[in-house]
Amino acid sequence: MSRILSAIQPSGTLTIGNYLGALKNFVELQDEHDCLFFIVDQHAITVPQDRLELRKRIKELTALYLACGLDPNKATIFIQSEVPGHTQLAWMLTCNTSMGELERMTQYKDKVQKQTAKGQGISAGLFMYPVLMAADILLYDVDFVPVGDDQKQHVELTRDLAERFNNRFGETFKVPEVWIPKRGARVMSLQEPTKKMSKSDDNPRNFVLMTDEPNVIRKKIKSAVTDSDGVIAYDRQNKPGISNLLDIYSAFTSESIESLVARYEGCGYGQFKSDLAEIVVAELEPIQQRMKELLKSNVIDEVLDAGAKRANQLAFKKVKKVEHKMGLGRKK
Repeated sequence: MSRILSAIQPSGTLTIGNYLGALKNFVELQDEHDCLFFIVDQHAITVPQDRLELRKRIKELTALYLACGLDPNKATIFIQSEVPGHTQLAWMLTCNTSMGELERMTQYKDKVQKQTAKGQGISAGLFMYPVLMAADILLYDVDFVPVGDDQKQHVELTRDLAERFNNRFGETFKVPEVWIPKRGARVMSLQEPTKKMSKSDDNPRNFVLMTDEPNVIRKKIKSAVTDSDGVIAYDRQNKPGISNLLDIYSAFTSESIESLVARYEGCGYGQFKSDLAEIVVAELEPIQQRMKELLKSNVIDEVLDAGAKRANQLAFKKVKKVEHKMGLGRKK
C-alpha cells in the first residue's frame, strides 16, 4: 500500500477551497492508501500567533478533519509539534540546503512582499519554511504528496534534497511524487476569480468558510462576480467568474462541467447560483453539526494521542538513520 501525506496550517478557518482541494480528497484517499494527515502548527508560527487562539484552531481543525470523514482507524491524524522528529530532521536537511535554493522559492517572495506591505519584519522561519516542509515529507517515506499548484515548487525542493542526501550519504530517503487532484485543486475567489480563494483574504465576500452559516453561504455565492452576458459556459480566460462557479459545482457533485453547461443552457446565472448555494449548504451543514459535537467530546484528544504515538514511532526510526548516516552521536 502506497503512503500519502498531507497537512494543513491552523492559521484560520478553512474555506471550501481547502475542503475541495484537500479534505474531500483526503477522505477518498484513506480507503486505498496508508495516509498521514496532520496539522502543521510549527509552520503557523512563521508569523506571529496568539497562543490561546492557535491552540483553539488546532482543536477545531482536528474536529473538521473528523467531521469531514477522516477515519482514525484508516488514517494517522496528529499534530506536527507533538513529533520532535520534524524539527530534528529539518535541521539536518538545512545543513544540506543552499541559501540560493530558498531565495528562489516563489511563496517566500510573495510572503515577504505582504509582510513588508504590512510594516512587519520577516522572520528567519519564513525563509526556512520549505526545509521544514521537506522534513515533514521525508520523515515518513512518503510515496505521494497531494498539493495544489502553488505548493509544487516546495515538493520539487523536497525531491532535490532527498536525491542530494541519498547521493552523498547513501540510500536514505524515498523520493516522493506530486499528486494533484483532477478537480477542486484550485478554487478561485468569488469576487476576484483570477485570484485563488484564500482564508487569509481581507474581504470575507471572497471566500466561503466551512463554518459559515447557511444564509451567509447563500448570500456570498449569489453575489459572486460573473459577467454581463448571462451565458453559462466554461471559459477560464474570458469568463473566469462563472467558470469558477462551475468548477465548484462540479467538485461538490462530481458532475462533469460539460453536463452542467448543458443542463443550465438558457437558464441564466440566478438559477445556477441559487442551486449551487443549496448544494454547498446541504453538504456543509452536517459537517458543521458534527464539528460542534466533537468539540464537546473527548474524541479529539484520543485521536491525536493515538496519531502522535504512531507518527513518533515512524519518525524516530528515520531520524536515527539520518543521524547515523551523518555521523552524529556516539554510535558507530
